[in-house]
Amino acid sequence: MEKSSQRWLPRLLLLAAMSVTPWLLIVYCHRSVFDAPPVGSPHPPSQLHFHSLQEAQLKKLPTTTSSRALSAAAGGGDAHRRSNVVVDANDSDPCRGRYLYIHDLPPRFNADILANCLHWYQWIDMCQYLTNAGLGAPLDNADGAFADRGWYATDHFGLDVIFHSRVRQYGCLTNDSARAAAVFVPYYAGFDVVQHLWSNNATAKDGTPLALVDWLTRRPEWRAMGGRDHFFMSGRTAWDHQRQTDSDSEWGNKLLRLPAVQNMTVLFVEKAPWTDFDFAVPYPTYFHPAKDADILQWQQRMRGMKRDWLFAFAGGERPGDPNSIRHNLIRECNASDSCNLVQCRKGEKRCLVPSTFMRVFQTARFCLQPPGDTYTRRSVFDAIIAGCVPVFFHLDSAYRQYRWHLPDDHASYSVFISEEDIRSGNASSVEETLRRIPQKVAERMTETVIRLIPRLVYADPRSKLETLKDAVDFTVEAVIKRVNKLRKEMDDHGASSARGDVIMQTAAKASRKVRSDN
Repeated sequence: MEKSSQRWLPRLLLLAAMSVTPWLLIVYCHRSVFDAPPVGSPHPPSQLHFHSLQEAQLKKLPTTTSSRALSAAAGGGDAHRRSNVVVDANDSDPCRGRYLYIHDLPPRFNADILANCLHWYQWIDMCQYLTNAGLGAPLDNADGAFADRGWYATDHFGLDVIFHSRVRQYGCLTNDSARAAAVFVPYYAGFDVVQHLWSNNATAKDGTPLALVDWLTRRPEWRAMGGRDHFFMSGRTAWDHQRQTDSDSEWGNKLLRLPAVQNMTVLFVEKAPWTDFDFAVPYPTYFHPAKDADILQWQQRMRGMKRDWLFAFAGGERPGDPNSIRHNLIRECNASDSCNLVQCRKGEKRCLVPSTFMRVFQTARFCLQPPGDTYTRRSVFDAIIAGCVPVFFHLDSAYRQYRWHLPDDHASYSVFISEEDIRSGNASSVEETLRRIPQKVAERMTETVIRLIPRLVYADPRSKLETLKDAVDFTVEAVIKRVNKLRKEMDDHGASSARGDVIMQTAAKASRKVRSDN
């Protein structure tokens, strides 16, 4: 009887292994399908607000699926290799789990790009905006719209240098990439693409992005997580980096279509609506505080502003965009005694003066923020800095963009009116909608907006805030949190694969045992 039981035991083990194997294959196939590289099927958003060139481009853009498990070849290394982040056993280390490693890139990817600033645009010298660590020249406060210090003529697409300068000031930097929670790549992607935007040479547009990927994927730092712990910044919108063909005349470069880039975390002032590896950060405003006191004093000043206007709008029409609602808003604002309108027409000089907008925003309770050339506007953040509650008309103008920096409770700091309602004329007017908001609620929204100011400004990189966190601090924390999640998923997948290997090895041993007994 004992001998019979011994003969049956291997067969039972084999049967158990065979029953588990199909489920392992199902799980494997599931991960292979849903973690595969992006499929090139078009999936544009339902509404477009771009000029004709961008509209044509948008219709051809592909749906991008999850980039967490791109192929090992695309990732520049083993996609399931565990990272070797060294954590100090001393729990008192304030930087534990927060260290950043900054790549020392060849000058081709940053310094050389800046050296060409005189030639980025044919009609303006952009070098003037790179002074003062990228903040630009100090603003004249003759009319009292600003504070006496901390305000600069910052270009709204000039975040590349500012962000890099602030990251270099980060309190938990390390020269040992094995200790790093994340790796920053100081590639000036926004400035790089702008110097070729009006070029008819696709090779020139793509040259630096391709060289960057080649350089990064050869580095040992890349192999730790296949680049999934790397992040970089472009101070422009994602639309400038999504060219779909190799046509010389098509807009932008193809940075975001490079598989290695899709492994990284990419920061823009406006992300693409359907991708999960890029994230939006606030546009730079004119305010760059050097100390906590600069922010606290400005917040107190905005609390004391007398807001005589119910709402305001500053901007121009978009006559070439049939989907734009700006002409509707301008018409209503112009006809209302409760709206302060700054209508910007071509060549109007006052619209080039920052104090023009700030004075308007400081004296209004609500500020209208319709889409412009793209879904987002720098004006949103200028208005918030002025204590003005933003009124949005499209979900991609803020709610689906700045998830790391704006509250999840959208109604606490903003008003939403569907642009379809504005376009159709079936709903109440903007003024009627805003008047229905009780005064105490409106005042509470204003206070919420004012409290958001620290996390939406980029502090002066030449100084350092004492206790408050600025936009870069919030961004770095969010990046590290995302990398930690990706790292855990990779580790869990590795453990799952190891368990599968053990089961398969047990099945093989049982099979060999059965054959030998027979």
